[in-house]
Amino acid sequence: MKVLQQEETRTSNFFTENDTLQKVLELMLDEEFHDYAMRELTDFGELCAGEIDERAKHTDKTGEPRLQRYNAYGEEVSEIWVNDGYKRTIEETYNTGIVGYVHKEIPQLGRKGNYVYSFAQGYLLSHAEPGFYCPVTLSMATAYLLDHYASDEVRERFLLHVCATGDTKLYEGATFLTERQGGSDVGANVVKAVHDGKQFRLYGEKYFASNAGMCGVAMVLARMEDAPKGSKGLTLFAVPWHQEDGTINHLRIRRLKDKLGVKAVPSGEVEFDGAFAYVVGDPNKGIYYMLEALNLSRICNAVASIGIMRRGYLEAKHYVTNRYAFGLPLTQYPMIQDTLGKFAAKLHVEVATVFDVIQLYDKVTSGQGNKQDIIMNRLNIAIMKKEAAEQALHYASEAIELHGGNGYIEDFVTPRLLRDAQVLTVWEGTANILALELIRLVEKFQAHELFVQVMQERLASLSASPLLQIVSEQLEKLEENLQIFSHLDEATKTFDAKRIAENMAHVYESVVAVEWADRFGGKYEKLADIYLEDTWALRKIGAPMKTVQYFAEII
Repeated sequence: MKVLQQEETRTSNFFTENDTLQKVLELMLDEEFHDYAMRELTDFGELCAGEIDERAKHTDKTGEPRLQRYNAYGEEVSEIWVNDGYKRTIEETYNTGIVGYVHKEIPQLGRKGNYVYSFAQGYLLSHAEPGFYCPVTLSMATAYLLDHYASDEVRERFLLHVCATGDTKLYEGATFLTERQGGSDVGANVVKAVHDGKQFRLYGEKYFASNAGMCGVAMVLARMEDAPKGSKGLTLFAVPWHQEDGTINHLRIRRLKDKLGVKAVPSGEVEFDGAFAYVVGDPNKGIYYMLEALNLSRICNAVASIGIMRRGYLEAKHYVTNRYAFGLPLTQYPMIQDTLGKFAAKLHVEVATVFDVIQLYDKVTSGQGNKQDIIMNRLNIAIMKKEAAEQALHYASEAIELHGGNGYIEDFVTPRLLRDAQVLTVWEGTANILALELIRLVEKFQAHELFVQVMQERLASLSASPLLQIVSEQLEKLEENLQIFSHLDEATKTFDAKRIAENMAHVYESVVAVEWADRFGGKYEKLADIYLEDTWALRKIGAPMKTVQYFAEII
């Protein structure tokens, strides 16, 4: 066997050859914004594939964050050391407006950006550093909560800094929910908020607090004195990490978590001992505000997932293209062509569908969505967060297998992709939690009927084709199962909900796949054909090998 030099396989820009993302931007941005985005994302795609990727390797191997609890005088400081390369990545990434331009004007355009553009940036960043995309996610959620619900005083105090693009001091954000006795049961939280006659102070512990010590302000759920038990008794607070004189705000980091992956983000246990805190919004609606931020974070999670998927795909494609066995490149063998072809098809459809979710999210968060849009937004986010996270893990593993033994060696990026992907199935809600969200939406809003209606309407606008027929048949089967599911007892619903959620995600993706095939034809029709055949197990033994037939055009 022989292999060509690694330099010949290196991808120098994560954006310029990303056809699906470029077409997404054509579809979802107006001409002026599109031209701006193409210029900026070309530069950012090169940065992510170059310097940011190199720094990510260093952070993962030897430069991960470290806790410094005390200064030389023995005073509690709870500071986090990060390496200089990571600091540079922080500066360069936030200065692109990945957080800020959702909430303030882009100077070159004279208007605000949107989530489609922000998530395009996040998608490219996640090719190289999905660990750092976690703090970006937390800052996005913090900015959302401050912009939508904080008083003018609190908003003016913090939002400008969270949205900094090099024009003022940056405050990264954080959202602290998890307590050791609560976990996903946020209603069991006991961190308390006590009014000292002038303002609120927080007491208690958050057990899994990501971006601890790096954030300038954290959004924290706490329970006021005499507030009712359960999640409805929680109030949302903005808690600065430091006081105005620069000293730490009566809090400490007990320790940092030793995580399997996403080494870039410091996740720790934070104790509040009278930390000054500012109420955000209606004191009785803290849980509702945080759940809205959680939905935003779930989209970020899905975007990180597709970033890992595409990085794995690029690494695998380059490797098997330049690796020879028995005198031929691996890409000459049907098994390799089939694996890579299915990978490419799923990746394309997953990216297109995640951005379809984002487009509706933009509509809803800008106040332009109706009640139907709001329900579909919650449903789409739940089923696609679950699907994308699971596929990121699957395809990170697939990329290792396509490399063979080298894929398991830390000299290659593939082991880090697998370690980083594993957390995506957990953060922002496991499959079980997302399945419970599906059940709530079905029981409260009949979301299953709305989903079928929306998918039928989208299919009705397309030209008749064999691909359309396949999707229509699968939608009919799903409709029957959803009707059965909606009438099950509670226990059986929980038993079947994950399978139903997966089926809904596959139908949603199938609709998007045939929409792209109908609109663009060519390779997108072939990618849709492969996706549908593989997803719905349509091929019979001995039938034509479509991934082999289409390989030259789709890879």
